[in-house]
Amino acid sequence: MIHSDIQVVAPNLKKRWSGVTSTIFRLLPIQQEKIAIVSVGPNLPSELPSVPLREIFSLDTRTRRVWHARRNNEMLLGLFLKKLLRKNMALVFTSAAQRHHSRYTRWLIRQMDHVIATSQKSASYLQVPNQVIMHGIDSILFHPAVNKTELRDKLGLPAGKLVGCFGRVRPQKGVDLFVEAMITACNVDPQAVGVICGQTTREHAEFTAMLKKRIADANLSDRILLLGEQPNERLGSLFRALDIYVAPQRWEGFGLTPLEAMASGLPVIATTAGAFEEMIVDGDTGHIVALNRVDAIEAPLLALLANDAARKRMGDLARQRILERFDICSEADNLIDVYQKLLKTD
Repeated sequence: MIHSDIQVVAPNLKKRWSGVTSTIFRLLPIQQEKIAIVSVGPNLPSELPSVPLREIFSLDTRTRRVWHARRNNEMLLGLFLKKLLRKNMALVFTSAAQRHHSRYTRWLIRQMDHVIATSQKSASYLQVPNQVIMHGIDSILFHPAVNKTELRDKLGLPAGKLVGCFGRVRPQKGVDLFVEAMITACNVDPQAVGVICGQTTREHAEFTAMLKKRIADANLSDRILLLGEQPNERLGSLFRALDIYVAPQRWEGFGLTPLEAMASGLPVIATTAGAFEEMIVDGDTGHIVALNRVDAIEAPLLALLANDAARKRMGDLARQRILERFDICSEADNLIDVYQKLLKTD
């Protein structure tokens, strides 16, 4: 792409993979079919539409463009481009945070031309006018399994009733709550198997070691599996191999994994963290449970493990809810509508 053709820049200025990174990487290939959008930043995949940061600095000052930030440093860079380099930039910020913002962040947000919240809950913490556009999921990439037995054989997973918990292994994600609930489930149901996927960073190595010891002490190392970080292209298959998904987070910004599980045809048990209450219809597509309580997870988990028909009914309804309310193409189109309006306002 010639840099003069760029209409929207969606920066990703963080080296480590995060939920925000995942959102950008999934949206841009869809959005580029309808608008000239690029990303800038370190470690961008080659298939993503992107340009070096130096090209952004050399953009002409006459053409109207949109800068879509999702982090503080990205808002700050957008302000630098607009105010100091005099680029004709409309500044957009998306907030997924569900906490009171710092004074510095509030100041940055007030400088934006348009503010988006990813949920009603995150919108409630913003002190400026905003628009709610919830995240969506690629319902083609994440879909129900045709044959779970064959899939599990291919992935090297055991037979049984597989219960998953995916994401970084740290206390914030409530993985210890999942382990405790699965110890109970395994002792009640001989077919129950827990599957944990996710990266452990150095600062949480001791936490992961504690989980492994707890599982070993319960003599369940062959039934509560810690698979570690998995390649991104393998995640869809891992979701499809499950029967139930648990999101036991103590805190979460938005939380994509329940949507990925629902798109895969799974019932989801999730806490009130993140936007989970806005995703899951309690009692229909899964269960919403209290924060930081193992017993609150155990009760619906044991009920679903014991009831094949309920798992199937909830999984089907979960998939349908994704198709109706959380398809990524709808998210992409809603964002493009915002961009188009800003591009016309000079």
